[in-house]
Amino acid sequence: MAELKLNGNNLQITGNLTAETVQEISLQARRACKTCKLSKIDLSGLQSLDSAGVALIDELQVKLGGDSSLILIEGLSDFHRAIYETFSSLKLPKRLPEAKPGLFERLGSSLVERGRSTYEVLLLSSEVFYWSIVGAFNRRAARKGSLAQQAYLLGSTAFPIIALLSFIIGFILSLQSGIQLRTFGANIFLADLLSFTMVREMGPLITAIIVAGRSGSAIASEIATMKVTEELDALRVMALNPIRYTVVPKMHAITIVMPILVMFSILFGMIGGAFIGLGYLDMSFKTFFSRSIEVIYLKDIIITFAKSTVFAWAIVIIGAFYGFQVRGGAEGVGKATTMSVVSSIFTVIVIDAIFSLLYL
Repeated sequence: MAELKLNGNNLQITGNLTAETVQEISLQARRACKTCKLSKIDLSGLQSLDSAGVALIDELQVKLGGDSSLILIEGLSDFHRAIYETFSSLKLPKRLPEAKPGLFERLGSSLVERGRSTYEVLLLSSEVFYWSIVGAFNRRAARKGSLAQQAYLLGSTAFPIIALLSFIIGFILSLQSGIQLRTFGANIFLADLLSFTMVREMGPLITAIIVAGRSGSAIASEIATMKVTEELDALRVMALNPIRYTVVPKMHAITIVMPILVMFSILFGMIGGAFIGLGYLDMSFKTFFSRSIEVIYLKDIIITFAKSTVFAWAIVIIGAFYGFQVRGGAEGVGKATTMSVVSSIFTVIVIDAIFSLLYL
């Protein structure tokens, strides 16, 4: 049993101040001290005290005293004072609020983080290219059938969606361009425009974006899952290089299938445009076909396939980078997958812009 008495600004607590009585004493204190400011707490009548009682004394000092250093605690026996000194939290050092970083500090931190990420990407790229070259001549350490399996996953399964979207985009480009060309009687130039656009820009770009969203995310999630489940550590224990085992087959496969996918993308884009040229602009198949071939030079084809290969390498390296950098569990895998897709598409567009500026 515990009892609380208030005499002016002096508070006296007697009885047992333990976990069983602190709630009752706290209610009495709130009713008795609605507006008062304590100057002294008399605990000479205490019979027992535990950590809950100490917490209540600290709370009374903070809430009713304003400044706890001005409240005098008196009457504690040596035994009860030892308990109070052990469990009181008022003498603990106060944590100062962390200062918010300034503009230049944030910029510096961002630059350091970007520099670290760039270094790790370059380091990963060097390892991937090294093991890709070594793996091309030494197949003993490679998984049997891994190249065919990855070529199927990265290439064959992506063919339907690439063909469909390329056909639709070629159809739309021809329709929008054909309306304007027909106004000026320049129907015949539709084949030139569509062929140049699909070969130099739209074919490689459409294919790369689809592969980045479809296959790049799969690469990142596969490697990230292997890291979370410690499969990569198991490979190292078995003296297998994780990059050579997981990334190199994908690098070889996508290097082979990406130009093929781009070729089909261009083909289906031209087929979509032919529907407009032959049906809407009254062009003959011979004229459309011959004009499409005449406007394209060997240099354009070489640049297209070179660009598509660089796109493929960037997609694999970025997906592998975010996969190896994953932290946490399933949430980390999801974040790594999302970041890989966003970064891959951004990088593909930047590389395309650089190629366009260099080879106009």
